[in-house]
Amino acid sequence: MARLRVGVLISGRGSNLQALIDAAAAADFPAEIVLTISNRPDAQGLERAAKAGIATQVIEHGRFASREAFDAALDQALRAGRVELVCNAGFMRILSAGFVEAWRDRLINIHPSLLPAFPGLHTHERALQAGVRLHGCTVHFVRSKVDEGPIIVQAAVPVLAGDDAEKLAGRVLAAEHRAYPLALALIAAGRVRVEGERVVTEGAVPATGMLLNPKAEC
Repeated sequence: MARLRVGVLISGRGSNLQALIDAAAAADFPAEIVLTISNRPDAQGLERAAKAGIATQVIEHGRFASREAFDAALDQALRAGRVELVCNAGFMRILSAGFVEAWRDRLINIHPSLLPAFPGLHTHERALQAGVRLHGCTVHFVRSKVDEGPIIVQAAVPVLAGDDAEKLAGRVLAAEHRAYPLALALIAAGRVRVEGERVVTEGAVPATGMLLNPKAEC
Protein backbone atom coordinates (compact mmCIF):
# COMPACT_ATOMS: atom_id res chain seq x y z
CA MET A 1 0.00 0.00 0.00
CA ALA A 2 1.35 3.42 -1.00
CA ARG A 3 2.30 5.68 1.87
CA LEU A 4 0.77 9.15 2.22
CA ARG A 5 3.01 11.82 0.69
CA VAL A 6 3.67 14.56 3.25
CA GLY A 7 5.11 18.05 2.93
CA VAL A 8 6.42 19.83 6.03
CA LEU A 9 6.57 23.62 6.41
CA ILE A 10 9.19 25.01 8.78
CA SER A 11 10.82 28.28 9.79
CA GLY A 12 13.40 27.24 12.36
CA ARG A 13 15.21 24.40 14.07
CA GLY A 14 12.76 21.69 12.98
CA SER A 15 12.57 19.57 16.14
CA ASN A 16 9.03 18.45 15.31
CA LEU A 17 10.16 17.82 11.75
CA GLN A 18 12.83 15.51 13.20
CA ALA A 19 10.20 13.67 15.24
CA LEU A 20 8.20 13.10 12.06
CA ILE A 21 11.32 12.02 10.15
CA ASP A 22 12.20 9.52 12.88
CA ALA A 23 8.67 8.10 12.93
CA ALA A 24 8.49 7.84 9.14
CA ALA A 25 11.76 5.87 9.09
CA ALA A 26 9.83 2.83 10.35
CA ALA A 27 8.88 0.50 7.52
CA ASP A 28 5.29 0.20 8.75
CA PHE A 29 4.68 3.92 9.20
CA PRO A 30 1.85 4.88 6.80
CA ALA A 31 3.31 8.24 5.66
CA GLU A 32 6.53 9.46 4.06
CA ILE A 33 7.96 12.96 4.09
CA VAL A 34 8.72 13.90 0.51
CA LEU A 35 9.33 17.65 0.78
CA THR A 36 10.37 20.21 3.38
CA ILE A 37 9.83 23.90 2.65
CA SER A 38 11.13 26.82 4.69
CA ASN A 39 10.48 30.52 4.37
CA ARG A 40 13.93 31.12 5.86
CA PRO A 41 17.15 29.95 4.18
CA ASP A 42 18.96 29.64 7.54
CA ALA A 43 16.40 27.28 9.09
CA GLN A 44 18.20 24.41 10.82
CA GLY A 45 15.38 22.10 9.84
CA LEU A 46 16.55 22.20 6.23
CA GLU A 47 19.74 20.42 7.31
CA ARG A 48 17.72 17.81 9.17
CA ALA A 49 15.64 17.11 6.07
CA ALA A 50 18.64 16.98 3.74
CA LYS A 51 20.44 14.58 6.07
CA ALA A 52 17.40 12.29 5.87
CA GLY A 53 17.42 12.44 2.07
CA ILE A 54 14.28 14.57 1.87
CA ALA A 55 13.92 17.19 -0.86
CA THR A 56 14.11 20.76 0.45
CA GLN A 57 13.06 24.12 -0.92
CA VAL A 58 13.37 27.70 0.32
CA ILE A 59 10.59 30.14 -0.52
CA GLU A 60 11.43 33.44 1.18
CA HIS A 61 8.29 35.34 2.06
CA GLY A 62 10.10 38.68 1.84
CA ARG A 63 10.48 38.26 -1.91
CA PHE A 64 6.73 38.46 -2.47
CA ALA A 65 4.53 41.52 -2.61
CA SER A 66 1.68 39.93 -0.68
CA ARG A 67 0.80 37.01 1.53
CA GLU A 68 -1.37 35.64 -1.25
CA ALA A 69 1.52 35.69 -3.74
CA PHE A 70 3.75 33.86 -1.26
CA ASP A 71 1.06 31.30 -0.57
CA ALA A 72 0.55 30.76 -4.30
CA ALA A 73 4.24 29.89 -4.65
CA LEU A 74 3.96 27.59 -1.64
CA ASP A 75 0.93 25.88 -3.14
CA GLN A 76 2.68 25.43 -6.47
CA ALA A 77 5.73 23.83 -4.83
CA LEU A 78 3.61 21.43 -2.78
CA ARG A 79 1.58 20.35 -5.79
CA ALA A 80 4.72 19.93 -7.90
CA GLY A 81 6.00 17.59 -5.19
CA ARG A 82 2.72 15.63 -5.33
CA VAL A 83 2.16 16.33 -1.65
CA GLU A 84 -1.08 14.94 -0.24
CA LEU A 85 -0.95 16.30 3.31
CA VAL A 86 0.82 19.37 4.71
CA CYS A 87 2.24 19.54 8.25
CA ASN A 88 3.08 22.91 9.78
CA ALA A 89 6.04 22.32 12.11
CA GLY A 90 7.13 25.64 13.55
CA PHE A 91 6.12 27.51 10.41
CA MET A 92 5.96 31.13 11.53
CA ARG A 93 3.68 32.46 8.84
CA ILE A 94 -0.07 33.04 8.92
CA LEU A 95 -1.50 31.34 5.86
CA SER A 96 -4.11 33.08 3.74
CA ALA A 97 -7.73 31.95 3.79
CA GLY A 98 -7.44 30.88 0.17
CA PHE A 99 -4.49 28.58 0.87
CA VAL A 100 -6.17 27.09 3.93
CA GLU A 101 -9.35 26.39 2.00
CA ALA A 102 -7.43 24.85 -0.92
CA TRP A 103 -5.83 22.40 1.54
CA ARG A 104 -8.86 21.98 3.79
CA ASP A 105 -8.59 18.84 5.92
CA ARG A 106 -5.18 18.18 4.33
CA LEU A 107 -3.31 20.78 6.41
CA ILE A 108 -2.42 20.20 10.07
CA ASN A 109 -0.58 22.15 12.74
CA ILE A 110 0.84 21.56 16.20
CA HIS A 111 0.34 24.24 18.84
CA PRO A 112 2.01 24.37 22.27
CA SER A 113 -1.10 24.56 24.43
CA LEU A 114 -4.25 22.62 25.13
CA LEU A 115 -6.47 24.46 22.69
CA PRO A 116 -8.76 26.31 22.86
CA ALA A 117 -6.74 27.62 25.81
CA PHE A 118 -3.87 29.98 24.99
CA PRO A 119 -3.96 30.38 21.22
CA GLY A 120 -1.28 32.57 19.71
CA LEU A 121 2.20 33.25 21.05
CA HIS A 122 3.91 33.01 24.47
CA THR A 123 1.73 30.10 25.53
CA HIS A 124 3.98 28.87 28.34
CA GLU A 125 4.32 32.28 29.97
CA ARG A 126 0.57 32.77 29.76
CA ALA A 127 -0.13 29.33 31.21
CA LEU A 128 2.12 30.08 34.17
CA GLN A 129 0.53 33.49 34.68
CA ALA A 130 -2.92 31.90 34.63
CA GLY A 131 -1.89 29.38 37.26
CA VAL A 132 -3.08 26.32 35.33
CA ARG A 133 -2.04 22.94 36.72
CA LEU A 134 -2.04 21.18 33.34
CA HIS A 135 -0.57 22.41 30.07
CA GLY A 136 0.30 20.63 26.84
CA CYS A 137 0.01 20.60 23.07
CA THR A 138 -2.61 20.14 20.37
CA VAL A 139 -2.47 18.78 16.84
CA HIS A 140 -5.34 20.12 14.78
CA PHE A 141 -6.58 20.69 11.26
CA VAL A 142 -5.91 24.26 10.17
CA ARG A 143 -8.69 26.76 9.61
CA SER A 144 -8.51 30.40 8.55
CA LYS A 145 -8.64 31.65 12.16
CA VAL A 146 -5.29 31.20 13.86
CA ASP A 147 -4.98 28.16 16.15
CA GLU A 148 -8.51 26.99 15.48
CA GLY A 149 -9.72 23.84 13.78
CA PRO A 150 -10.79 20.27 14.55
CA ILE A 151 -8.57 18.69 17.20
CA ILE A 152 -6.85 15.42 16.28
CA VAL A 153 -4.54 14.68 19.24
CA GLN A 154 -3.76 16.39 22.53
CA ALA A 155 -1.09 15.63 25.12
CA ALA A 156 -1.12 17.03 28.64
CA VAL A 157 1.78 17.58 31.02
CA PRO A 158 1.75 18.78 34.63
CA VAL A 159 2.85 22.25 35.60
CA LEU A 160 5.37 21.74 38.39
CA ALA A 161 6.41 23.90 41.32
CA GLY A 162 9.38 26.01 40.32
CA ASP A 163 8.57 25.90 36.63
CA ASP A 164 9.55 28.81 34.46
CA ALA A 165 8.61 29.18 30.81
CA GLU A 166 11.76 27.40 29.62
CA LYS A 167 11.29 24.35 31.85
CA LEU A 168 7.62 24.08 30.95
CA ALA A 169 8.37 24.51 27.24
CA GLY A 170 10.83 21.62 27.38
CA ARG A 171 8.24 19.33 28.94
CA VAL A 172 5.63 20.33 26.36
CA LEU A 173 8.08 19.91 23.48
CA ALA A 174 8.73 16.30 24.52
CA ALA A 175 4.97 15.75 24.38
CA GLU A 176 4.81 17.37 20.95
CA HIS A 177 7.38 14.90 19.64
CA ARG A 178 4.99 12.07 20.55
CA ALA A 179 1.70 13.71 19.63
CA TYR A 180 2.60 14.88 16.11
CA PRO A 181 3.76 11.49 14.75
CA LEU A 182 0.67 9.88 16.31
CA ALA A 183 -1.65 12.35 14.61
CA LEU A 184 0.09 11.88 11.27
CA ALA A 185 -0.07 8.10 11.58
CA LEU A 186 -3.80 8.18 12.34
CA ILE A 187 -4.52 10.39 9.34
CA ALA A 188 -2.27 8.44 6.98
CA ALA A 189 -3.88 5.16 8.04
CA GLY A 190 -7.29 6.55 7.07
CA ARG A 191 -8.57 6.46 10.62
CA VAL A 192 -9.44 10.15 10.91
CA ARG A 193 -12.42 11.99 9.45
CA VAL A 194 -13.93 15.40 10.15
CA GLU A 195 -17.62 15.57 10.96
CA GLY A 196 -19.15 18.95 11.74
CA GLU A 197 -15.76 20.45 12.68
CA ARG A 198 -15.02 17.63 15.08
CA VAL A 199 -12.60 14.79 14.48
CA VAL A 200 -13.82 11.20 14.63
CA THR A 201 -11.06 8.61 14.97
CA GLU A 202 -11.84 5.05 13.92
CA GLY A 203 -10.56 2.29 16.16
CA ALA A 204 -8.93 4.66 18.61
CA VAL A 205 -8.47 3.51 22.18
CA PRO A 206 -9.14 6.54 24.39
CA ALA A 207 -6.83 7.26 27.29
CA THR A 208 -8.62 6.31 30.49
CA GLY A 209 -6.08 7.31 33.13
CA MET A 210 -6.57 10.56 35.00
CA LEU A 211 -3.75 13.05 35.41
CA LEU A 212 -4.32 14.85 38.71
CA ASN A 213 -2.14 17.80 39.71
CA PRO A 214 -1.35 18.11 42.55
CA LYS A 215 -1.67 14.47 43.44
CA ALA A 216 -3.56 13.97 46.68
CA GLU A 217 -1.74 11.79 49.22
CA CYS A 218 -4.52 11.71 51.79
